Amino acid sequence: MKIYYDPKLKELSRQLRKNSTLSEILLWEELKSKKMYGYQFMRQKPILNYIVDFFCSKLNLIIEIDGKSHDHVEAYKADLKRQNEIEKLGVRFLRFDDLDVKHNISNVLRTIESYILDFEDRNNPPSPFIKGETDTLKRI
Repeated sequence: MKIYYDPKLKELSRQLRKNSTLSEILLWEELKSKKMYGYQFMRQKPILNYIVDFFCSKLNLIIEIDGKSHDHVEAYKADLKRQNEIEKLGVRFLRFDDLDVKHNISNVLRTIESYILDFEDRNNPPSPFIKGETDTLKRI
């Protein structure tokens, strides 16, 4: 599925990559270069009229890190509106608190791994054959 974005956001997304937060840098170190089960993630990816922290198109997954600005009601409402719009494209969100990424990244990574394994189970049904069997009919 092709996901569109506003081309005017490209330069802003470059600037955000250059000025990443510590949490974004820490998580990016774990996601870049297909380190997470071979899936390619992009950071500061424009989607529709928004920029998301991390995106993997094959998983239809966005990962967002929520910092202190998300403590305010208005910022929370804006994030929820943005998430609802993007989810209409069939994309799922995983959200993590900034402090969890900084102080408990192992749990953050386990949550992402769990999402990936569930995704693979849903999208790659097991073979109906037992190891060594084939799909050819045996003659009697």
